[in-house]
This record gives sequence, C-alpha cells and structure tokens, in this order.
Amino acid sequence: MEPLLPRSANAQRQQLSEDVATYVRELIISGRVRAGDFLRTEPIAEAVGVSNTPVREGLLLLTGEGFVELVPRRGFMVSAFSRQDVRDLFWAQATMAAELTSRAAKLISPKQLDHLADVVAEHEKAIAAGNDPDRITALGHEFHRTINLAADSRRLSNLLGSIVKQLPNRFYNSIEGHGEETRRDHPAILEALQKRRTKVAATLMRDHIMSSADELIGMLEKQGLWSAEQKSSA
Repeated sequence: MEPLLPRSANAQRQQLSEDVATYVRELIISGRVRAGDFLRTEPIAEAVGVSNTPVREGLLLLTGEGFVELVPRRGFMVSAFSRQDVRDLFWAQATMAAELTSRAAKLISPKQLDHLADVVAEHEKAIAAGNDPDRITALGHEFHRTINLAADSRRLSNLLGSIVKQLPNRFYNSIEGHGEETRRDHPAILEALQKRRTKVAATLMRDHIMSSADELIGMLEKQGLWSAEQKSSA
C-alpha cells in the first residue's frame, strides 16, 4: 500500500484540481470552447499554472458534472450545454436554498441576524459604489453562507454548494440589473428571517434565485454560447 499524502498536500492537490475545473467551466459557459471541441491538457496547465496531473483530475471532476466527456483514445471532449441545463441548475439551486432558508428562519440566532443585517448594509453600499466587484461577490456569498449555516443542515448545504459552483460567480455580476435585484431581495429575505416567517423567507429566496435564470441565458446568448444548430435543439 502506498503511503498516504500528508493532509495538507491532499488539500492543496484538490484545490488545484478545483481551480482547473473552475477555469474550464468558464471556458465552456463563456463560449470560448464549444460542444465537440477536444481539450488539450498543456494549454490548460499553462493558463492555470499547474502540472498536467491536476488538469486531468479537474477534467475528471467536470465529467461528473456533465460539462465534458472522456472519449477513449482521444481525450476530453466538451459536452453540449443548453438553456435547459442552465434552468435546471437554477431550479436545483433555488429549491435547496429555499429549504435551507425555511429552516434558518426557525433556527437563526440573534447574533447571526445581527451579522446578516451588517452584511446586507455593506452589500448595498458596495453595489451602490460599483467599483469593487470582488467585494460585491464576497458579501453576496457571505449573505447566503450565513443563512445556510443557520439552517444547521450540513449535507444539504454541501449539496447546494456542488450546484452553485457550476455557475461561476463572475457571470452573476455581469447580469444587467442583478445588483438592483439583490438590493431589493436581500433586505426582504432578512426581514422574513427576523420575523421567523418560514414560508415567506423560502419563497423570497426561491424567487430571488430563479429571477436570474432568464437574465443569465440572455447574457450568454449575447456572448455567443449557443450556435445556430444548438438554438434549434436547446
């Protein structure tokens, strides 16, 4: 039996594979690589700054998500990514997030509510300023993370995380009007949590997430993700 890698080495290797997967997802979703294209490991390794091994591991992660498929003796090929795929990802995300929000409405502590209120206030300021997209993304992530932690449902939160990562954060920030929707929706969700209104909180969260689906599809169409052939079958 081969000796196990130190825990830190395992964690670092896993992170490198995740970095590769994130990079290739963005290539696919942005339309820079298309369905049927074969992915070469060397250019990806150079772009991400890793060796070929994490590239292969990252591409294997993407086979499990349906973004690529491994063709015997040929390598990794980009799979089709349709409008319905986008809608399905949003539906899964919205359904799980709504359930977590409902649970959080029952369990969230006063300290967590205070933190969430601070996050909402800072997020509104960052969106209004509009000059720091990384901070906007981080605060949005913290809003949802706080709710998910308050729900005290680790496995469901992990399942949600596996869905969320399939649509990179930078695409949300590119959606026209997304910031204003967030400034409207997050305070409403916070208020429902403060009042322990489980059904209202869940509905608001579900609608908040689903409202982005068509906007993202429209943006991806403008970026040329779907060819004329794909449009007829998407």
